Amino acid sequence: MNRFLSFISSSGVRNVLKLLSANVVAQVIGLVVYPFLTRMYSPEDFGLLNLFLSIGNVLVVLALADYYYSIVLPKEERQASSLVHASLILLVLTTGLLAVSIFFSKQVAHLFNSPHLAEYYWLLPIYVFIMGLWNILNYWYIRQKRFGSISTYQVSQNALSAGGKLLFGYAGILQGGMIYSVVLAPVISLVVSIVVRFREVLRPLMSVSVNGIREMSKKYRNFPLYVLPRSLVNVLSGQLPVLLLTPFFGGRFVGLFSMALLLGYMPIGTISRALYQVMYQHSIESVHHAQRIGQVFWRFIGYTSLVVIPIFVLLYFVLPDLTDWLLGGEWRVVGEYIRWMLPWLFVSLLTGSTCYLSDVFMQQKKGLFFEILLFVSRVVGLGIGVWYNDFTLAIAGYSIGTALAIFAQLAWLSCLVRRYDNGLSIK
Repeated sequence: MNRFLSFISSSGVRNVLKLLSANVVAQVIGLVVYPFLTRMYSPEDFGLLNLFLSIGNVLVVLALADYYYSIVLPKEERQASSLVHASLILLVLTTGLLAVSIFFSKQVAHLFNSPHLAEYYWLLPIYVFIMGLWNILNYWYIRQKRFGSISTYQVSQNALSAGGKLLFGYAGILQGGMIYSVVLAPVISLVVSIVVRFREVLRPLMSVSVNGIREMSKKYRNFPLYVLPRSLVNVLSGQLPVLLLTPFFGGRFVGLFSMALLLGYMPIGTISRALYQVMYQHSIESVHHAQRIGQVFWRFIGYTSLVVIPIFVLLYFVLPDLTDWLLGGEWRVVGEYIRWMLPWLFVSLLTGSTCYLSDVFMQQKKGLFFEILLFVSRVVGLGIGVWYNDFTLAIAGYSIGTALAIFAQLAWLSCLVRRYDNGLSIK
């Protein structure tokens, strides 16, 4: 009991709770407004929104080359600052190139069989730049242990996005109202965060060293070489249902499944991101001081399983009725889709919170293998549904393939932890 109380009162757990408590507030706001949104916007509107976000999220990964992940790793601040500058340079260059593609927006919309996408494509460069800038700033905050700043941004961004969707809906701007909201909300939140934290946290970034940028870019080249392909494969596989199924089944079905992804993955993603950010920083410090990390890793796996499994078993029986009551009868099938997702969501919570270990131990090349395995598993699952022209079968295949691939990755991460701790014992 004393060990458990000591674990609960540790700074790492307090930081996790700080991030979680703030994000729970934001997610509750989201859940409160979605019953109104589903009665304002059609599944086709949600399908258009998620197609926009899917394309944007893939482009964000390409825009940064994943250098921002390395900001936490150097021991010296000036080295980390150079990695921030390298990431910013890449972001500006790639966003500029993306702006040129606006002239081909109609062709892109035709490719996805979504003509309305062309009307809002001009917002993509803005979305990619602002989300890329936040990713950079987020990892600088992690390095500085400014978890409160991260929480403030996340809460304000989610609240502004939810409020914007409601306002545009009430104003009758239905087709693009949600897209405007998801672009404007992070812009406002990021500007506020920079203004408030500039003097305290961001001023050191004003000193730029060209030689430092070159040196750090070369030292951490494994991130664009191996982490970028891994992240690109990961985000592509995550967006596959929207990108691949929209041309075959249309926006309505994809909009329904997008709601299932939102309701199913939103809380899991929130929890795993909070855990990831704190555990990443904690593990880096432990490795720098040649300390074990296995005890925290296995406690996390055990405690999480004890809490989550009973909850998921209960959810399996109530999900269709719950989504019917929450969203309206048109959305009842969302609960059936989430049922297929439950095993995937469970292993995703465990692996998503600890996948940083491949970067800590510089195992990016092997990490890429598991992302490719995940991508292939998802393509096969979706392909079966497309072949038989059965949308539900596509979702089932996607979910089962995802769960199996992520479980294999979790087993590999466990081996990395065990090997590291055993190496310390030998020394």
